[in-house]
Amino acid sequence: MVAQDRLRVVMADDHARIRARIREALEEGGCEVCAEAAGADDAVRLTAEHRPDVALLDIHMPGNGIRAAERISRTLPQTAVVMLTQSGDDEDLFDSLRAGAAGYLLKSTDPAVLPDALRGVLAGEAAMSPALVTRVLQEFRAPGRRVLRRKSEAAARLSPREWEVMELLAQGRSTEEAANKLFVSPTTVRVHVSAVLRKLRVKDRESAFRVLREDEPLPGDAG
Repeated sequence: MVAQDRLRVVMADDHARIRARIREALEEGGCEVCAEAAGADDAVRLTAEHRPDVALLDIHMPGNGIRAAERISRTLPQTAVVMLTQSGDDEDLFDSLRAGAAGYLLKSTDPAVLPDALRGVLAGEAAMSPALVTRVLQEFRAPGRRVLRRKSEAAARLSPREWEVMELLAQGRSTEEAANKLFVSPTTVRVHVSAVLRKLRVKDRESAFRVLREDEPLPGDAG
């Protein structure tokens, strides 16, 4: 493999032995490990410094890998984020995807497949085991999960973050829970909700939900 084809990776995990095993597998597969981190803050810093093709992150490391994924995805969109974790928990899976992760691999995965899995991510493929793909599909097909319709005139008026806030609230999450999911303060969530109400010309959240479900037209636009 020629040098310009080497996939560049920053990896983060708080266990040195795991990092060594992953590094060995990646390098044997023709990847270049630019840097290693043992915590989320260093992962974000090193990713910004090296600007790799992929940031490969553990979830349960100091500083929280999902928070690192959100920061990297927001500030370095050219770097693909892939989680490599022991956690098969649904909350960790869906929180990672909401944070911008392009893949979610379990540490039980054969390390030898990691290089090709990461190259697949850069080619637009999802790095995820078949069992996890099934769970993602079940989540999106479940009644009441995605209760708002993104492709609507009303939704087009919202910013991406305003949409995320309203979608979480429509799923029955509290203001505090939505704030935790998005790594912002409850006050920030309320500010986004106020902006949505203003844009949709409604007085309360339930009215906004009805508009975003397309159950009724935007106030003032009917007729």
